[in-house]
Amino acid sequence: MQDAWVHHTVLLNEAVDALAIRPEGHYVDATFGRGGHSRLILQRLSAQGRLTAFDKDPQAVAAATALAAQDARFTIRHEGFCHLAELGPASADGILMDLGVSSPQIDDPARGFSFRNDGPLDMRMDTTRGQSVAQWLETADISTLSEVIREYGEERFAQPIAKAIDRRRQERGPLRTTAELAEVVAGAVKTREPGKDPATRTFQALRIFINAELEELQQALEASLGVLRPGGRLVVISFHSLEDRIVKQFMAGHSREVYDRRAPFAAPTPMKLRSPKRVMPSDAEVQANPRSRSAVMRWAERTEVPA
Repeated sequence: MQDAWVHHTVLLNEAVDALAIRPEGHYVDATFGRGGHSRLILQRLSAQGRLTAFDKDPQAVAAATALAAQDARFTIRHEGFCHLAELGPASADGILMDLGVSSPQIDDPARGFSFRNDGPLDMRMDTTRGQSVAQWLETADISTLSEVIREYGEERFAQPIAKAIDRRRQERGPLRTTAELAEVVAGAVKTREPGKDPATRTFQALRIFINAELEELQQALEASLGVLRPGGRLVVISFHSLEDRIVKQFMAGHSREVYDRRAPFAAPTPMKLRSPKRVMPSDAEVQANPRSRSAVMRWAERTEVPA
């Protein structure tokens, strides 16, 4: 069954170009989504090449499974990219991580990612396991609510929003739908940037938290150093400042030698990445796909592993 919602892959050619595909190599699409990057990678691989993809979303996995049935070079794993290390040391020639939420996820009200269409307050990437946002909101105390909304949404009105959610629970019972949550947030946020919905930051915060997105990203980045072969490329597309900050600091930190101040005469820890680059969407892409406007792509190359 085809998705009713169309997904436009962001930085499609730029990301695959950055991988510097070797036709016989092994590549990893750490976030399959709807397979835009994967399909282009497969086009550039020879019959000896291989592509492994990860995704937690059952709908994405279904689409990937159909692709795997048509192409023996392709394998899909129904799990998050925090499992990247399971591929084994120096087993990949390139790793691509597209951290964005896909358009089908946002546009499908049943997934609960968006406040624009009313639906169940879910927001799980993997709907087969874990707590939904609605379930978590039933028991989270004001302090925890405030911390999550402030830290993951960079929301300066986190405390008033947390108190408003708690007041709503006491007066009318648990929040169940996206419209109910958006209404509560709108009542607590008195000012907002022009053109931005008051609920934007809160929805982002709850989605990131419920899916442990930043923790998983950090695990996957660390694992990538072991999985990449020397000369292999790590390419990451992020869509908000929290993700991009983690990626930028990771690549910068591993692109220089590190000296231990406690052992000034010891040899430095060698750098593990080199030549980090940043790429932004073109004006034409942003015009054609406004959701790409916040995208930042960073890539770097794995150095030779010291003997």
